[in-house]
Amino acid sequence: MKFKIYIIVAMLPLTFLFTSCSKEIQEYNKPAIYWYSKITQSVSSGDLEKADSYYSSLQGEHIGSVLLPEATMILAIAHMYHEEYLLSEYFLDEYIKRYATPNEKQEAEFLKIKAKYKALPHPRRDQALIDEAIAEGEKFKLLYPESMYIEIINTMLTRLYLAQYVLNDEISDLYERLDKPKSAEYYREINPQPWIISDEVDRAVAPWYRAWFEGDGTSSWYEFMIPDTKSVVSRNSITQEDVQGDGNETK
Repeated sequence: MKFKIYIIVAMLPLTFLFTSCSKEIQEYNKPAIYWYSKITQSVSSGDLEKADSYYSSLQGEHIGSVLLPEATMILAIAHMYHEEYLLSEYFLDEYIKRYATPNEKQEAEFLKIKAKYKALPHPRRDQALIDEAIAEGEKFKLLYPESMYIEIINTMLTRLYLAQYVLNDEISDLYERLDKPKSAEYYREINPQPWIISDEVDRAVAPWYRAWFEGDGTSSWYEFMIPDTKSVVSRNSITQEDVQGDGNETK
């Protein structure tokens, strides 16, 4: 008898496992309003992973549902609120490509630029994202010159251009410390904004716990450990020997 009880007790976890799986398996072939309500409930409780899963079911089972545009925008805004900017941009792309009217497209494009902008808390870490955000901001101004969002776009672009300028300036300083004057000059010349006056730019001050590793843009605590070899220099950098070689070739 005891042996039978042990067997039953041992089988209980497996029973719970299979019953829970069966509940998950039953979640299909539901009305569009069912999936939509599940999405909104999950967003309200902060479970965006489940909300995304329910969205996939809504999109898969009801590709022509009138609830899809609203569900897509809800998830785009929810992911932005939770600082998941790449996912927010994904849903905004979906909304723009599939559902947005011309008026709605303008707002969605603005939110997409905002998501890129808010994804840059530390500009030194993503040069490409700064360039993308600037390009999309300038494109927005060309497409919607009378937009109600134009002043916000201008503010974001101003800050992005300043971040780009400071980043290029710091890269130039790095090349100067590595004795690469040609590369340093290149990065100083690609700063395109004549209205930026270097001495009047308030540089961002990193907190002490980040400054230890990132430095202040001019030096870092681990600088003494960097060997003076070409292995630490970008393959695209220009050496003094390259300049001398070019001069000999022209002769």
